[in-house]
Amino acid sequence: MSGDIYAGLSQLGSQTAIPASPEEAVLERVPNPQSDVRYVARFTAPEFTSLCPMTGQPDFAHLVIDYIPGHWLVESKSLKLFLFSFRNHGAFHEDCTVTIARRLADLLEPVWLRIGGYWYPRGGIPIDVFYQTGEPPADVWIPEQGVSSYRGRG
Repeated sequence: MSGDIYAGLSQLGSQTAIPASPEEAVLERVPNPQSDVRYVARFTAPEFTSLCPMTGQPDFAHLVIDYIPGHWLVESKSLKLFLFSFRNHGAFHEDCTVTIARRLADLLEPVWLRIGGYWYPRGGIPIDVFYQTGEPPADVWIPEQGVSSYRGRG
């Protein structure tokens, strides 16, 4: 049975180049075999990078993506490649964080999704960006994201 639900994937199990931009990145989804249960799935990207659109200098963030799946799960290799595609993409912190959240929400149609973008300082100011699709359901345990306010994060 597992072969059937994964049959449409184009990236998993094959050599796949890093997309040149987030717009070119292909996010893939698979059916959630536990769709009758509410649970939280978390992806953490502690070394996320993008480029400052003004200077071309690299920006770094610690991303935490939490979602309560409905009928779909994000395929993790496609998510990794999507996140990698920001390495040569110039955009402000807010745009990067919200773009990631909206692409995932559009693809997955989750019960609930949130992202915390904990950006490292540029010009002495860390910028943290948070987005969620609505109120979290009361019947699901959603742990704190566990990333402290900036004080030399590690």
